[in-house]
Amino acid sequence: MADPLSYRPKAGEIPTQPGVYRFKNDAGRVLYVGKAKNLRARLSNYFAPLHSLHERTRRMVTSASGVDWTVVGSDIEALQLEYTWIKEFDPPFNVKFRDDKTYPFMAITLADEAPRVLVTRNPKIRGAKYFGPYPKIWAVHDTIDLMIKAFPIRTCSDSSYKLAMQTGRPCFPGQIGRCGGPCSGKVTIAEHRAMVDDFVSFMTGNDRRFVTEATRKMKEAAAAQDYEAAAKYRDRLLALEAVLAKSAVVLSDNVDADLFGIEHDELTAAVQQFVVRGGRIRGVRSWTVDKELDLDESDLVEAILQRVYDAASGTDVPKEIIVPELPDDTTELEAWLTARRGKGSVRLKTAQRGEKAALMQTAQMNAKNAQMLYKTRRSADFVARSQAMSDIQEALGMEEAPLRMECYDVSHLGGTNIVASMVVFEDGLPRKDQYRRFSIADSTDDTESIYQVLTRRLAYLREDEAESATEVDPLEQVTKPKKFAYPPQLLIVDGGVPQVQAARRALEESGRTDIQLAGIAKRLEEVWLPDSDYPVILPRNSEALFLIQRIRDEAHRFAISYQRAKRKKDIGSVLNDIPGLGPSRIKVLLKHFGSVARLKVATPEEIAEVKGVGPQLSATIHERLHSR
Repeated sequence: MADPLSYRPKAGEIPTQPGVYRFKNDAGRVLYVGKAKNLRARLSNYFAPLHSLHERTRRMVTSASGVDWTVVGSDIEALQLEYTWIKEFDPPFNVKFRDDKTYPFMAITLADEAPRVLVTRNPKIRGAKYFGPYPKIWAVHDTIDLMIKAFPIRTCSDSSYKLAMQTGRPCFPGQIGRCGGPCSGKVTIAEHRAMVDDFVSFMTGNDRRFVTEATRKMKEAAAAQDYEAAAKYRDRLLALEAVLAKSAVVLSDNVDADLFGIEHDELTAAVQQFVVRGGRIRGVRSWTVDKELDLDESDLVEAILQRVYDAASGTDVPKEIIVPELPDDTTELEAWLTARRGKGSVRLKTAQRGEKAALMQTAQMNAKNAQMLYKTRRSADFVARSQAMSDIQEALGMEEAPLRMECYDVSHLGGTNIVASMVVFEDGLPRKDQYRRFSIADSTDDTESIYQVLTRRLAYLREDEAESATEVDPLEQVTKPKKFAYPPQLLIVDGGVPQVQAARRALEESGRTDIQLAGIAKRLEEVWLPDSDYPVILPRNSEALFLIQRIRDEAHRFAISYQRAKRKKDIGSVLNDIPGLGPSRIKVLLKHFGSVARLKVATPEEIAEVKGVGPQLSATIHERLHSR
């Protein structure tokens, strides 16, 4: 571990201009790349006293052995150079796009003599116009099948097209009427190009014109009794309406925008992108981002936009980009995106109200679901679980892998209705049939609550072991397992040093020396052991940290749900005993104040403001609530 003071540059040596900096280790590998409007001010933050740094930042600066920087002319140049270096050096402490898979696109090969439409995952076809991305490949094929009915452009391969033009015999799609390409002899190169232009225009968002035109021509042909032509326009109209039905209007017709929903925790972030053109969702994309350093949402937004629009140009960059939170460098990002677009300015916005805010909520909901699905699939991976338990064993210095882990969390409301939870994971999976809940009658703080709960739990363990040591007639043995029958290899508490020391006291008093103890502090995600002055830092996005985090979150969820249920039952029983207060008035009271805590601290006058509750009844309610 390097001492940052050993390579810290003198303050006077660091320029105050904008620039990009790189932290490197002894081997010369770039660990982190960042940008700054003022290099001196930014770098000084990394060389603050170690105890004041975020745990992940402290690990980065102590892993490095040097830092250098490059001064640039403007903030925009710093933005560009930062991302160039991130792509070139792939620094381990920068944001990682974990599963940024290649999505299928619909592409129109505009550079060809006779452009064709195809499904592709290749984003670099020369001169091609792309639409999408689509979540599934069948969704692209469905859209193409419908569009070809309205705009019969070429779909055959280049080799088939070349052979057809040489032999004069149409390609197979041309023979069955699914292609209006020049090889069929039905249209010329120029007429085919016009159909391609209409195809692109419709997909870009100018769709109402074609629907109106097809409707008009159908009526005109019907009026002229040209029923064959009328049927052709009818089929085209039906195809256009089918395409429009697959991408329902979500915003005004003139809106071209990308919306990004982001759901993130301490380790990962799920991103959901909606591509809206002409007021319709034309593409959907979802991926997961790994977070190494502690990044807030604005920093995540900046990194995501850089990645998404790095190779974009033209209309691939919309006029409007809607994000959950604006980054600090909004002005510079807008200038960079405007240069990518090449025509017209690009604005970054947040959606506060109206139709855009409603669509943003949908994107956020999809991102949340994607985050949950990602964690579920990762937890179900047997190899990943095995690796996690092996890594935990090594990191905590255990003699064997923790096949059984128990985690404890405390929940309360302003010191009232104190409860605790115990969740059990065996082989990396939850054993919900062995979860336990504890009610705590009286406690001074969370550490005292942890001590009480573990003392009770370990007492059950002693009783079960004492009974198992007593000789019992085999015929009289009970097959039902005892409560709390199995000791864990690893006992986890939600919290840092104070909670760990409270748990240690309970273990020592019970005489247990065979159970490993650890605590996980939520803000920094570091693991604390009872005999160490420094936390164990598990690698970000390691399977070990993911498993411990999941156990902690499950304990927290279980404690919160019990505490809420107990609180509701508790306050309900008290209010039900008050004369003159029936179920309907209780419901009105709780709805008015919003929570039990607010009702308890309300004055008699405030309670009397509730409809149906007079001064006498409000005084009785106040007295009963404060007599407990």
